[in-house]
Amino acid sequence: MKAVFRFRMSALATMAVFSWRQPALAADEDGQRFAAHFQFTYVEQQTSDFRAPYRGPNSLSPRIGAETTDATIYAGLSLWSGAEGWLNAEIDQGFGLDNTLGVAGFPSAEAYKVGKNQPYLRLPRLFVRQTIDLSEAREHVDASANQLAGAHGIDRLVFTVGKLSVSDIFDTNLYAHDQRADFLNWTAIDAGTFDYAADAWGYTVGAAVEWYQGAWALRAGIFDLSNVPNSAQLEPAFHEFQTDFEIEKRHQIGGRDGKLLLTVFDTRGRMGLLDDAVARAEASGTPIDVAAVRRYRSRAGASLSVEQQIAEGLGFFARVGKAGGNVEAYEFTDVDRAAVAGLALQGTRWHRGGDSVGMAAMVNGISAARQRFLNAGGLGILVGDGKLPHPGAEQIVETYYSFAVLSYAHLTLDYQWINNPAYNRDRGPVSVYAVRVHAQY
Repeated sequence: MKAVFRFRMSALATMAVFSWRQPALAADEDGQRFAAHFQFTYVEQQTSDFRAPYRGPNSLSPRIGAETTDATIYAGLSLWSGAEGWLNAEIDQGFGLDNTLGVAGFPSAEAYKVGKNQPYLRLPRLFVRQTIDLSEAREHVDASANQLAGAHGIDRLVFTVGKLSVSDIFDTNLYAHDQRADFLNWTAIDAGTFDYAADAWGYTVGAAVEWYQGAWALRAGIFDLSNVPNSAQLEPAFHEFQTDFEIEKRHQIGGRDGKLLLTVFDTRGRMGLLDDAVARAEASGTPIDVAAVRRYRSRAGASLSVEQQIAEGLGFFARVGKAGGNVEAYEFTDVDRAAVAGLALQGTRWHRGGDSVGMAAMVNGISAARQRFLNAGGLGILVGDGKLPHPGAEQIVETYYSFAVLSYAHLTLDYQWINNPAYNRDRGPVSVYAVRVHAQY
């Protein structure tokens, strides 16, 4: 472990968090007026040696390591009845493997597409959430990051406006959606085909509405895209934008809770058709450049997610997704077809209730058009080996064990096996080893 790891662990002692409760403005006497929470996460990863007869600008390298660190303060305030505002301030540092390149199902969702050697400050979230109760029946809400303790109606409307991540609201899953607590791989915690609006750090500006009625929920949102695909800058005022829609159905099977989600997105922005980029390069004898064929058009996709408790402390999850394969991916990663399934188990069975263990298997695929584009030397958001004469689906297995060192601190050991990284059967398979330290208050 690097010296920087020991330094960041010692920094935990200097961090503090507080939560102040008093009677709420509304009827719920358990509500909070103000709260602050803190989290710290350190991830270090290392690739094994693997077969790599050639490489391109976006290739994964054998025998390399990288680390990322982030520390976040979540500050929330009750504004008026049913409304709360949240601000997140975060310090980030570090890089993903090969500057977060080389695998479409990238092995660390803690790694942003922008890396720096020195710590830097960002404001990833600044939003207001308004809840309007539609029924007298109420349920308690525990305090958490970006959520004040209190109660809300079982039937309700929820409006969220500001800067946030689309994945805060859409495509959530109890067992695989938090890279700081469960799986690390990008295509385990989100549908790989969900090309959600975001800047290079994964955040955007927009608005969403949610309607909860009994066991059902409907969601819709509109969000800014980045100014060009995979950019650090957002395009303001919804000149380029994405609309998201979701249907949720909660249920019980054998007395065990479960949930189904259908998520649909439509991206409207300046994107290039992949076959047009290949044809232009062949006709002109110049390197392939998808930016030269960008026009205002649409790219849509859909995914289905399931989570199901199958025994006490044991949960199953799965996702499948499909997105347009003739257009360049805009924000997330280079996946046109995706499937993932896995299990998550709490440690109560071996008297370690704070521990957890998980395993997931992922398959990511791309269209024939994207294969031709990559074989012609095109570069995707995360992948591009310079050529792709023998394409194949990415096949990924991830497993982790999270140790509860303290009630608020976990040490996780994570292993991922990746076959055909960047859809290339000429390279790999590769093993990726990781250690994660996470604390939250």
